[in-house]
Amino acid sequence: MMVEKLILSTEPRTASSSGLDNVVAAETMLSHVDGEAGRLIVAGYEVEDLVKAHDFEGAAAALWNAAGLENAPSEEAVRRDLGRAREAAFALVPGLLSLNCHETVTEGLRTGLSMLSDEPAEGPAKDIPAHIRALGAAAVFTAALCRAREKKSPVAPDARSGHAEDFLRMLRGEAASAAEVEALNAYLVTVADHGMNASTFTARVIASTRAGTISAVVGALCALKGPLHGGAPGPVLDMLDDIGTRENIEPWLAREIAKGERLMGFGHRVYRVRDPRADVFNKAVTILTNGNERVLFARDVEVAALAALRKAKPGNRIDTNMEYYTAVLLEALGIPREAVTSVFAMSRIAGWTAHVMEQERVGRLIRPQSKYVGEWPEDEAAALGNQYKD
Repeated sequence: MMVEKLILSTEPRTASSSGLDNVVAAETMLSHVDGEAGRLIVAGYEVEDLVKAHDFEGAAAALWNAAGLENAPSEEAVRRDLGRAREAAFALVPGLLSLNCHETVTEGLRTGLSMLSDEPAEGPAKDIPAHIRALGAAAVFTAALCRAREKKSPVAPDARSGHAEDFLRMLRGEAASAAEVEALNAYLVTVADHGMNASTFTARVIASTRAGTISAVVGALCALKGPLHGGAPGPVLDMLDDIGTRENIEPWLAREIAKGERLMGFGHRVYRVRDPRADVFNKAVTILTNGNERVLFARDVEVAALAALRKAKPGNRIDTNMEYYTAVLLEALGIPREAVTSVFAMSRIAGWTAHVMEQERVGRLIRPQSKYVGEWPEDEAAALGNQYKD
């Protein structure tokens, strides 16, 4: 037989990494995560400064412009088109809710986004780009799905309102306070992009096949809903509920750590110091709920958890991550815990679509190699000798 056909490459083999640790998969103008220093730069801004400089529409515009979008949109243009996109998406809500087959809000959002088209043939959204339609639709669908779970009718969007303000109104059926809108804007701006995480990589892989923006967003959302990526804020609240009282904080933490359980909201794959996004959310929740008992309790749990983790794992630097105060902040805004991942996606779609733009400009299919570690047929293995053995 033709033994040489088994030889895939004469190039030296590189070490494989099951999690692609330290593998650079793309060059990007969008965001930079410095895990050692605890910094996040988004579109040229320190994330703390981006929150001060822009509301969510401005942050989205900054990301799309950094991605090299032609006819770079202004913040006001994004605000206007997002309003129109929300109105167009609301027409799809009856069809989405009629399916009545969604176990979670995030699964409902996935179905709703799948109803969109990259290039609609007709309708009010025909001239709105896919990245803006997806962003607008996510807010409308999430609010409607949350209300449907409470047997409430969906609330129509107001195109004149800002994105954060309109989402809270569609969710509650009444206007939010200025402090609440400011807090949600801080959240949406802060989580809009975050380097090459699992969902962003998924979006770029799909974009590299030229499947289109909507397909990339849906695929990214499917990656996001996994509990190791975007699913932790809800369990943070479950953890606080389980602890229950201040007297139970230390015993509860000791039991969980002894069992080897992960404490939700602590530790991060990249950050070796405190996640800078946690500080942004901590400040936002302080303004929003100054003196709130739930917030004070969460802070007591945080202090005790950090002390317990450092005692149990003295060689590891484990700090609070953004999911901890995400949970506390969004709960204070009245967002149901089952909707936390969807609200995260409402923001991250801005980053996903910016990465799609970058990847489409690269124009190259992402096609990594795998390392085969299985058995070879006996005759081939004998002929090849130890070539494929480590």
